[in-house]
Amino acid sequence: MKSRILFWSVIMLFFIFPQGFASAEKNNSDKVPAENVVEERYHSVLEKWKKEGIKGASKFEVSVPSSIATNLDKQNLLPKSESKGYGDSVFYWHNQQSISYEIDVPEEGLYELSFDYYPLGNGVVPIEGSILVNGEFPFYESRRIVFPVTWKNKLNTFGQDRFGNDIIPEQMTVMNWSSIKVEDASQLQPEPLKYDLKKGKNTIELSNLQGEMLVGKLEVTSLSKTPSYKEYLEKNKNKKLVNDLIMNEAERNYTKNSSYIRPFASTDPSSVPSNPKNLLLNSLGGDSWNTSGQEVNWNVKIEKDGFYQLTFKVQQNKQTGAPVFRKLLIDGEVPFSEVAPFTFEFNKKWSNVTLSNHKEEPFLFYLTKGEHVIGLEADASPVERVTNTTNEVMKEIEELSLSIKKLTGNQTDRSRGWKISEFIPDIEQRVIQWADTLEKENEYLGTLSKSEKSSKEMVSLQMAAKKLKTLSEEPDEIPNRLTELSEGSSSVAQLLGDLLVDLPKQPLLIDRFYIHGEQELPSAEIGFFQKTWDGIERFVLSFSAGNYSVSNTDDKTIEVWVNQPRQYVEQIQNLADRTFTPETGISVKFSIMPEEQKLILANAANKQPDVALGISNWLPYELAIRDAAVDLHQFEDFEAYSKQFSPGAFLPFIIEDSVYALPETQDFYVQFYRKDILDALNLPVPDTWDDVISILPELQRFGMNYYTPISGASGFKPFQSTAPFIYQFEGDLYEKDGMKTAIGSEEALKGIQFMADLNTIYSLPLQVPNFYNHFRYGTLPIGIANFTTYIQLTSAAPEIAGWWNISPFPGVKQADGTIERWATGSGRSAMIFKGTKDREKSWELLKWWMSTETQTEFASSLQNLYGPEYMWNTANLQAFKNLPWPEEHKDTIIKQWEFLQEVPKTPGTYMVERELSNIWNRIVFDGENTRSAVDDSIIAIDREMSRKMEEFGYMKNGKMVKPYPIPTIEQVESWAGEENDKK
Repeated sequence: MKSRILFWSVIMLFFIFPQGFASAEKNNSDKVPAENVVEERYHSVLEKWKKEGIKGASKFEVSVPSSIATNLDKQNLLPKSESKGYGDSVFYWHNQQSISYEIDVPEEGLYELSFDYYPLGNGVVPIEGSILVNGEFPFYESRRIVFPVTWKNKLNTFGQDRFGNDIIPEQMTVMNWSSIKVEDASQLQPEPLKYDLKKGKNTIELSNLQGEMLVGKLEVTSLSKTPSYKEYLEKNKNKKLVNDLIMNEAERNYTKNSSYIRPFASTDPSSVPSNPKNLLLNSLGGDSWNTSGQEVNWNVKIEKDGFYQLTFKVQQNKQTGAPVFRKLLIDGEVPFSEVAPFTFEFNKKWSNVTLSNHKEEPFLFYLTKGEHVIGLEADASPVERVTNTTNEVMKEIEELSLSIKKLTGNQTDRSRGWKISEFIPDIEQRVIQWADTLEKENEYLGTLSKSEKSSKEMVSLQMAAKKLKTLSEEPDEIPNRLTELSEGSSSVAQLLGDLLVDLPKQPLLIDRFYIHGEQELPSAEIGFFQKTWDGIERFVLSFSAGNYSVSNTDDKTIEVWVNQPRQYVEQIQNLADRTFTPETGISVKFSIMPEEQKLILANAANKQPDVALGISNWLPYELAIRDAAVDLHQFEDFEAYSKQFSPGAFLPFIIEDSVYALPETQDFYVQFYRKDILDALNLPVPDTWDDVISILPELQRFGMNYYTPISGASGFKPFQSTAPFIYQFEGDLYEKDGMKTAIGSEEALKGIQFMADLNTIYSLPLQVPNFYNHFRYGTLPIGIANFTTYIQLTSAAPEIAGWWNISPFPGVKQADGTIERWATGSGRSAMIFKGTKDREKSWELLKWWMSTETQTEFASSLQNLYGPEYMWNTANLQAFKNLPWPEEHKDTIIKQWEFLQEVPKTPGTYMVERELSNIWNRIVFDGENTRSAVDDSIIAIDREMSRKMEEFGYMKNGKMVKPYPIPTIEQVESWAGEENDKK
């Protein structure tokens, strides 16, 4: 098998690099893709401008109203009367539209851009655009510009749940006209983005990526400059220090530019207010306020003109032990450069931090009598340098690893020696240079903190540099030690990758802040004895305090166990208390499920709940076949109710004609692709597997590849990665009577063969530990992934937001021209236990929970309160259409769900899944013939299936007693009187 892989590797390499390996190494066109096919990063462009002597332009300012912009749809140019109070014509900017402005500047130089805008829509989907200057993106960051929306709590007071704990209020947008200077969307740059405009006329084009807003004027100005503290004092000289004390609770009276910056219930008795029994929302931020650019503004009232000091009572508990940074804003402006940003050192305890200089001398802020706004913005710009350098080193490591793989045919036989330095003469210098670079960045990180203790990020840089120096000592051994360089959980690349995730995070928890003179402030921490007494009191009261743990309920209350974290359960309970119980009179208690595997034990002990939510989709079947679940098909309205879900999602819950669960959430496998990279390579988005194969040579020529879920699985390949290939080639997993497997059919064999060919012939990667990271860096700019990847890219990849998209799962084209895209979609499920105290009430609860109204409200509030990483992929199709996600993404997912076919369960399903994985491994790694590998597995599968069928009474002495009908999509569609013309 090794010789076979080597053969195909050599063949592919000669097609890709016809001039030979050595010349391929020198050919810059074969370097890491992201560096070749898209624009340079802003950091590099700034350095380039500096070397070329391009500076900020002389004092200049010009405004261009939207009414005289060019290249716009006149139908969307709204008159003054519809401008939301702007006082001039405005442009309704949405749906991928563009608006262009012509600017005449007197000299070439660097300028700043700002736009007046009024946000529209629900505020959850971010408003994003891109800016082209004279038809080009001057740097990559110009591809995504974010226009923030202002949020606030719907109520000024906190409500309480049934246990007396504070509830986070609903969120609402504050719609008003704003002006924003164009900034880096990842907020890693300390200043607004600069644009190089040529002397004379320049065209600035603002293109819509997503969201909608009204656009007013564009303003082009010379570069702004923030005064120093010395200049600030000089401007406000002869002002006196006021000795008043103004205290503000951080969790009150504020607005924010992110809906999910939220109050936090700190149980530390030093927090104010504090209660040993109930959870009080007594602070703000923490992990919900850790993204650079997130801003909070508090409204304060000043009684006297004069200078004041500013002190924040904070808890800075970043897990890595690194400092975090905040930019101070007063009435929307940075008062002086020394507080843009200010450092908050790591401290697990509450502490009063007075904004001061390096000599611990407090800064003075001049405030006039009246209303003011004090703001703090998370600011990761001090670590931008380290982030950029680390990214560059990682890309160069990836480039070197790719070159080595080309030369070695990706063979890692340790018994074979390589003289890699003959092909890459500077390999030793490269590796040493990376180590030196990382050590310099480590020293720089050390200057950002007063602490003598190294943060986790610093330790990662130290370890990476040490590994690189070790590798440089024996460069010819690097081909056999790639797991230390670029692959594996402890490699240099992995250490740096983890650092890039942790470094920009800026969590900070604020209890209160003081605007004051020189008087002594209240202590941030209470005394030792008071803290000890509070701990004892809290412990005693914990036995009587209400919570969401499992406990006994009365005979009239429906008990529901939920396999979700506390914040989910809290939201569901509050929703039920507000709507379900008042409407139906049915009392219900939701509890956090201890562990879903314990449901079987709880049922055996007759301690089971009435209803279980959020459980794995295999569990209802295991309980049902043991007679522990209620057949939902017995309810008269079940068939009509089932129309709300994808038919293919029911298949794991069916035994004969009984249905034992509802799909609660639904996964989706779609094709993710980088628009910027595919556009640069002029590659189409594949629609079929033939299309995928056709783009592979061009991708692989640039060191890129295509990702499938098989690469993401470890040694065991689950149904999610194998079953789609069998279904798309019109094969099946079981015979119709359920007694044997059907993977030996010609159709199934074609699917299995193609599944293996992708890795053996077409050189798709065998293992990819993290597709999300490779997708971000551009080494795998296209591939198939699921909901988890969607969340990661939506919430944690700001640098490529707006420049990736999704399309349906590639399929197999049939003779009639249709395309089979069948894929699995395992999600969470909801079921009723047979031991329930009231089946009808439990069914009413289940219907309410999975109704369109409930699912829509739950999903929207969850995302508003906790952020994009709390997306709720409801299985209710209509509710899914109502979710605050980009419309084009929802359309794609719903289109793919038309081909949702989950694997039906039988008593021997686990054996089919295991053997399919074994077949792939034997073909790919051992070079075994496909037919032979399948035949061997069929024997093992059929033997185990017969044994399990005897156990559950479907066979006796090797003969079928009664058939085990395999559920089908047609069967489910017949409940709703539909016909399926697909399959």
